[in-house]
Amino acid sequence: MSPVLAGVLQLTALIAALALAYRPLGDYMARVYSSDRHLRAEKWIYKAIGADPNTEMRWPSYLRGVLAFSAVGVLFLYLLQRVQGSLPGSLGFQSIDPDQAFNTAASFVANTNWQSYYGEQAMGHVVQTAGLAVQNFVSAAVGIAVAVALVRGFARSRTGELGNFWADLVRGTVRILLPISVIAAVLLVALGAIQNFSGIHEVGQFGGGTQQWNGGAVASQEAIKELGTNGGGYFNANSAHPFENPNALSNLLEIFLILLIPFSLTRTFGRMVGSVKQGYAILGTMSLIWIGFTALMMWTEFAHPGEAFQQAGAAMEGKETRFGVAGSSLFAVATTLTSTGAVNSFHSSYTGFGGGITMLGMQLGEIAPGGVGSGLYGMLIMAVIAVFIAGLMVGRTPEYLGKKIGTREIKFAACYILITPTLVLGFTAAAMALDTPGNSMTNSGAHGFSEILYAYTSGANNNGSAFAGLNADTQWFNTTIGLAMLLGRFLPMVFVLALAGSLAEQQPVPATSGTLRTEKPLFTGLLVGTILIITGLTYFPALALGPLAEGLAS
Repeated sequence: MSPVLAGVLQLTALIAALALAYRPLGDYMARVYSSDRHLRAEKWIYKAIGADPNTEMRWPSYLRGVLAFSAVGVLFLYLLQRVQGSLPGSLGFQSIDPDQAFNTAASFVANTNWQSYYGEQAMGHVVQTAGLAVQNFVSAAVGIAVAVALVRGFARSRTGELGNFWADLVRGTVRILLPISVIAAVLLVALGAIQNFSGIHEVGQFGGGTQQWNGGAVASQEAIKELGTNGGGYFNANSAHPFENPNALSNLLEIFLILLIPFSLTRTFGRMVGSVKQGYAILGTMSLIWIGFTALMMWTEFAHPGEAFQQAGAAMEGKETRFGVAGSSLFAVATTLTSTGAVNSFHSSYTGFGGGITMLGMQLGEIAPGGVGSGLYGMLIMAVIAVFIAGLMVGRTPEYLGKKIGTREIKFAACYILITPTLVLGFTAAAMALDTPGNSMTNSGAHGFSEILYAYTSGANNNGSAFAGLNADTQWFNTTIGLAMLLGRFLPMVFVLALAGSLAEQQPVPATSGTLRTEKPLFTGLLVGTILIITGLTYFPALALGPLAEGLAS
């Protein structure tokens, strides 16, 4: 079987599996967030944290809940790392330095999972399980909660109430993320991933000498790492490590987990607003972009332009032989079009255009299908922009799902789409202008610039993957990328929830013959075009200096 055919078959199997899970999971999540019933375990949690799950919140209260919970998470995870050397199960590792502890705490709470450390050489069992794994669950649940609040803004009328953050957080964790993660962890163990609390083992190497290996609760963390679009690996090699991702079948399972909830949330959206066709329109937009990016990535990696790749016979540098070009390309697109950041290959070793595709996927806003929750609310913001542009073209007040998109709403949407590019381009410019950050680059020229641009694109978009080749464990990068992750995560949420509150207060307007039919393929095309044009206008100059220049020179 040719490698290209194998790639097509993997993509086909992945699409079939996602299609089978789409309706049941999407409908189930809609019921979870629409139910008035509380499970017994949930009641215990509410009592422990002192929350009343039946109290409705307006958007400022909902936002305060998000920020307060996340701030406590950053503080707890920071302190846990700072005292690691005194904790049992630390495997002899020392406490983490302040700048790196801040970066890691910000990273995992912001659902970014950027890692400027070697996992198997820095973090013991307690920090991994009680700190990092816990944030993998709750940071993902926060993202879904904010998305659900925005959906309620479209679904409700003449009220500013968006639900209860604490109820949404707990339900997302207990009823959705935990049960699926348990099943996924069992499957990963069956496929060869490890799951233990063993210490450090010294093993012999082929050709003589020894090396050390850690054990760890890898399969359970790997499951939520992918399902929650987190991405932080137990080991430095991430999903290229055989303990995390043993074979081609586990690789396909992990890609499936990455895409499962973000795609299925479009069904949840359609159910909650009372029109599954609206969900299909958003799904169609996400799918077109995802399939298009996957096809482009496979084409450029299988074509492997450039003298070095031609001599080698394939673009296999930085890729695992057990996954090949196809499995690596599928994973790279899935992880950068979502906010996952897990890698099973090193994106710095891709062709010039291939590296650019991974960057562009993040720069779209990670909305195809995006992170758990963040992908849906990012896409709905772009839908608001699209109907506004359509309204300008036909000279009538834009509407989406019966809600008028006026001056206030479009300001919130505009602020949302401006935050991340400002962070990415601003921090990249500062790093390139100063002498010290440039010393961290392994390469010079266009590829060296791509290393810096990729790092801040990954951080501000809450992706977390690394281009490789950049030494990010410095005070400058730990601090600035940490700030980019926090601002890139929580500032957009401010405007998402403010928009949700504004929409919920409106009285829906009836559809007329002049209303833009947002459930039709025409709107899907308009939405895809809007996304590509806005992203192109924003990032094309920076991409031209990095991956495009490198790709054209090869």
